[in-house]
Amino acid sequence: MYDFIDRPVSELDNDGRFLLWAMRGWGHCAGKGNCPARSLDRAFAGFNAATVLPDFHLAMALLSRRAAERLVLAPMGCVRIAEHEALLLALWRDVGIGRRENVRATLEHIVPADTVVAVAQAMSRARAAMTIAGFGIALINPLNIED
Repeated sequence: MYDFIDRPVSELDNDGRFLLWAMRGWGHCAGKGNCPARSLDRAFAGFNAATVLPDFHLAMALLSRRAAERLVLAPMGCVRIAEHEALLLALWRDVGIGRRENVRATLEHIVPADTVVAVAQAMSRARAAMTIAGFGIALINPLNIED
């Protein structure tokens, strides 16, 4: 999470920017009362990622509806990564590199225990579809993290 929080969006690699855009777009659509999956369908297809959308949508819906505290995503044009966005980007990265224990431990702090497995499975399936579509979410990182 700390790799991403309050960093400029421009420091994300292309895959990270797409994922952030997708999360923000999902939140924006849901906030307006529109179906996020339907609203984002054309954009995901344009990135050859249509197969990612169903599980991405499920993961976001579960996180949105079941989170202990409301997840706040920045507006689409915001140039900085917000706190909850940083948490979700780090979670997606952990999914991408197979850190199952970290994923479940993080999810246990976000959603009730009875939802953890469902979110983890949806994220894992979305990750597999992202990999097939050419997205490397295991590698999402701000471009200039200093060691």
